[in-house]
Amino acid sequence: MALSGDDRMSIDEFREYIEDAVAADERYGAAMRWESPDGSVLSSRFDAESDCWFEVAVLPTALTVQVGLLTTDADREAEIKQAISEMEGGASAMLGESFADAGLDWPDPPIEIGRSPDGAFCVFTTAALDEIADLDSSEVRDRAVRMLEGYLIAFGTLLEPLDEFETVDEEEEEEE
Repeated sequence: MALSGDDRMSIDEFREYIEDAVAADERYGAAMRWESPDGSVLSSRFDAESDCWFEVAVLPTALTVQVGLLTTDADREAEIKQAISEMEGGASAMLGESFADAGLDWPDPPIEIGRSPDGAFCVFTTAALDEIADLDSSEVRDRAVRMLEGYLIAFGTLLEPLDEFETVDEEEEEEE
């Protein structure tokens, strides 16, 4: 499906809105844009730590918005999988609680685990659109920001920079 000029403008303005909405929030790292070579995924990624990002992606051919967490670090991937398996009440219920804390009433959201088109391990939730123009609505934009916040609440504790631990080990070695 080729995107019209209006579709592309809706997607670009949606991504800009999401990026601006969290720009002043120090819990999110710098934003960067990523697009799959075939244009099927158009995302805004926010640094969470080295090789790990929160993402809001538009999938125009599927008419969906996906929000989630990605990593290219195998150790971090294993930690995320372990945390998901240990979530009390199940991962969907736990993420639903995080969404509620972020102001979104979605008690049992779907959680998908897989690989992004660039090979990163990802955990994400998908919200359907009726049409690309839905990205212009304040309801869809607010929902995406709240979903992003919910993912930060749910997984943020896993994402303490590894450098802090390395620094402690280095300091202990220096004292010896």
